[in-house]
Amino acid sequence: MARRGSDHPTPLELEILKIVWGRGTATAPEVREALASGNEAERAPSSVITMLNIMVEKGYLARAKEGRGYRYSPVVQESEVHQGMLGDLVRRLFGGSTRSAVLALLETGDLDSDELSEIRRLIQRKAKEGQ
Repeated sequence: MARRGSDHPTPLELEILKIVWGRGTATAPEVREALASGNEAERAPSSVITMLNIMVEKGYLARAKEGRGYRYSPVVQESEVHQGMLGDLVRRLFGGSTRSAVLALLETGDLDSDELSEIRRLIQRKAKEGQ
């Protein structure tokens, strides 16, 4: 597997990963069609194929020959990318303090009572796991 140039996917790579994760696998035309917005240059067939090939080189996707093209599948798990990016954010923005990050989210987040109840349940579960 090729070494990644950066620790995390770029915004466009992340958008493509979300498409492939959601579908399980995808071809370049399927990815191109699913790319919501963005400029036309990003959606051009050659640009999509270039991005998919870069993502294969970085180790985010694998490809298998299908007809005249390729079918791409994820190599990295969605949760792995989420945890890596979130961990990096907590380290850079909050000095590694999960507590500070959670407090900031609670203070700035617009949470309804159901969401707060779910957060309480998760905190209680984590507390029990730590005992």
